Amino acid sequence: MSYLVFRLERRIRACLDEALARHGLTTTEYMALSELRLRDAPSSADLARIAFVTPQAMNLVIRDLEQRGLIRRDPHPRGGRALRTRLTPKGLRTLRRCDRSLDSIEAVMLAEIDDLDRTTLAQTLTLCARALHPDTRTLTPVLPSQKSRPKPRP
Repeated sequence: MSYLVFRLERRIRACLDEALARHGLTTTEYMALSELRLRDAPSSADLARIAFVTPQAMNLVIRDLEQRGLIRRDPHPRGGRALRTRLTPKGLRTLRRCDRSLDSIEAVMLAEIDDLDRTTLAQTLTLCARALHPDTRTLTPVLPSQKSRPKPRP
């Protein structure tokens, strides 16, 4: 079973890498932008954990995204050295274009799976992830009746 999951992950990653490259992003950059859409100013360390990269690597990703105008970093309201990282309008537009490409990949991947099996698959994969990593307890499966990616918060 693990081997099948690994093979699927590698195929998905290859498709993601190719699709995102057409939008000028890497998969790690896309993951960071997606997380910024979901959470209010996560730390660089949080982004690194989510993207499975080192904090040092994520710092380079953040610096590059900021230089390209996809994110902005503002001083934290409580002061100190901490910076709050947020999407810019340009970053959100780029992310939405990428989302459409990734939705197409997912549609091809799931084309022969009915809604009931999609729901079961999402729930089962979520259970597997939770079993292997305690931090995934809050992970909730995305069911076929839900939009594949959440809308940005106002």
